[in-house]
Amino acid sequence: MPVSETSNPQEIGVLLRGELEPIIAWTGRWNTRRFTLQIATIIVGTGLYGAAMGWWRDPQQALYVAVKFPLIILLTTAANALLNAMLAPLLGLNIPFRQSFSAILMSFVIAAVILGAFSPLMAFLIWNAPPMSSTTPSESTYNFIKLTQVAVIAFAGITGNVRLFQLLSRLGGRRVVACRVLFAWLAGNLFLGSQLSWILRPFIGSPSLPVEFFRATALRGNFYENVFHSLLQIFQQFD
Repeated sequence: MPVSETSNPQEIGVLLRGELEPIIAWTGRWNTRRFTLQIATIIVGTGLYGAAMGWWRDPQQALYVAVKFPLIILLTTAANALLNAMLAPLLGLNIPFRQSFSAILMSFVIAAVILGAFSPLMAFLIWNAPPMSSTTPSESTYNFIKLTQVAVIAFAGITGNVRLFQLLSRLGGRRVVACRVLFAWLAGNLFLGSQLSWILRPFIGSPSLPVEFFRATALRGNFYENVFHSLLQIFQQFD
């Protein structure tokens, strides 16, 4: 059987190294075993990081975040799959749905592996941080942990999208086309991913609220409305 038709865990190393020839071959053929491996990698990688991220609030919160973080990634990928496939030809990259979906999924796999690799470091940070009690934790500690998580997640996301850009450049033949497609895909993923994050809230959690998987008020308002009100509050301070 040809190499391109098989799948094994060593393919994750090929993705991380950005070896474009085999990656392009993978996007051109559907392989159920490879797809299962990639989904499992996203679940394990983001799940481990989510558990480490939520442990500071409560062990139950760690379990919830370990479920919600992978769920957001997978729902964002699946929900935007058709939109991204339609945008690519309109922006100059004529690839089929299967190829665009595989390319996006692989970028999330890379990000998930990086997050999984950082999970022991995040767990070590949480273990040595002052406990998050029912009272408000130290503001400096809270901000440090929050910014550390933002930095790690941003690093994983940027690395995954750099690999995605390299793949799109090879598929499209021109970097300008790859830029247009990548930014359009990122806009769609950011739009939906932000709202899903607002609903599921897979983060540390508030010490003043009980630990819940799904808040009763989760569907009230939206992420963009919250950002708008936050900006208004900031500008009102200068009046």
